[in-house]
Parts: sequence; C-alpha cells; structure tokens
Amino acid sequence: MSKEVLPGIKQFDLTGKAAIITGGSKGLGLAMAAGLASAGANIMLVNRNAEEGADAAAEISQSYGVKAVSFAADIANPEQAEAMAQAAMEAFGKIDILINSAGINIRGSIEEVSLEDFNKVMEVNVTGTWLCCKAVTPYMKQNGRGSIINLASTLGLVGLANRTPYTSSKGAVVQMTRALGLELAPFNITVNAICPGPFLTEMNMPIADTEEGKKFIVGATALGRWGEIREIQGAAIFLASEAASYMVGSMLTVDGGWTAR
Repeated sequence: MSKEVLPGIKQFDLTGKAAIITGGSKGLGLAMAAGLASAGANIMLVNRNAEEGADAAAEISQSYGVKAVSFAADIANPEQAEAMAQAAMEAFGKIDILINSAGINIRGSIEEVSLEDFNKVMEVNVTGTWLCCKAVTPYMKQNGRGSIINLASTLGLVGLANRTPYTSSKGAVVQMTRALGLELAPFNITVNAICPGPFLTEMNMPIADTEEGKKFIVGATALGRWGEIREIQGAAIFLASEAASYMVGSMLTVDGGWTAR
C-alpha cells in the first residue's frame, strides 16, 4: 500500500481545530456542533440568545471534553459578525471551520407573505451567511487554510409552492457557495454546502402533522420519514475534515432521497 493512502485513517480527526457554528444552540446547528466536538474540535456557538448558547456550550464541553464557548450576536449585523470572528480568535487563536447554520423560514403564498417577511428571511439566510464568511476569511487566509460550510437546502435546488422567501434565500446560498469556493480555493480555503432535506427541527414542527408534511415532505422521500437530527452530523464532520480537502463549491444533499426522485 502506498504511503499516500496510509494516512487516510486519520482524515476525519478534528482534534485541535477551532470551529464557529452559527445557529449552534439548537436544531441542526447544535447537532453539527456536537458532531465536530465528537471528532475533537473546539467549538464556538453563535446565536442571539446568550443564556441558551452558554448552556449548550457547557453541555458540549462536558460531553466531549473540548473547549466550547458561546457568543451572542445578530449575524446580519456587520459589526457583530466581525466581533464574532474576533472573539473566536481570542478564544482559540485561529479559525479553522465556519458552519453557517443560522436561518429562518417564513411560509405562505406570495399573496400572504409581506415584503417585510421576504426581506427578513433574506437578511438572516443570505446577508448573515455572507457577513460571517466575510468576517472569517482574513483569519483563515492568515492561518493558511480553512473550511466554510454553508447550510443551503434541498429547496435551494428544487422548488416548493408557498416557499418563495426560503427557496429564494437558499438558492442564493447555493450560488454564494460556488462563487466563494472559486474565490477562496487559491488560499487553501474550501467552501461547500450541505443541503438538508426534511429534518424534524423546530422550524419544521408546525407542519409535521399536517397533510402537507405527510404528503409532500415525508411522502416525497425515498426513506419515507423525516430525518433525525443526528443524521446531519456525518456530512458536517466530512466537509470540515481533510477527507473533503478536494471538494470546492459542492452541494452535499442529506435528504432521504427526496431530490433523487
């Protein structure tokens, strides 16, 4: 066996890496944070609720024996996004990984949804993601490497009625991922996205038992069920690790076979 292949056994090891996860105190963000911590990464959880973030960070630190801190910020605010990156540098001395998981969803027909609703979704899901990428880029360049993982969605790849704000925002994240991947690849910084399908998060609880949820979401998956929160962890660990070092601008779907149909 060649020497180039032998080191592969440690490709998923994140020991000593420093990771920022926005929206990291609950749902998919918290699951991904726990996944990275289980692989050895030190974690900064970012969300608006300081108490909630501190509790989640303490739980991660206790469960996985890594350094875990929290930072309260509105990621759509440029000053606060920059302060987030600076706080991570103070806590860890570097930034290796950014997962942009913070996001919101406002459902409704185009006649029901207001311009304010549309702009609010775009502000968090698109502007917030862009600002966080912008904030960490100088530090990753300084570090000589980095991994940015955006949370897009299967609804950034396919359409669904009554979702114009959310699908528009996630389509934008898909294209942002591709463009930024090309821009940062020369600096050894990879940018990729996870496109989750129907996971039973707090965001999706309102439609879990509705006819829409049963027919158009669960019924559309090959596995015939909602995704379990833990099932996002493997994709996050993979994209954050050396195993994904040759991936740039990729969309990794974790959707139970929804987009395969």
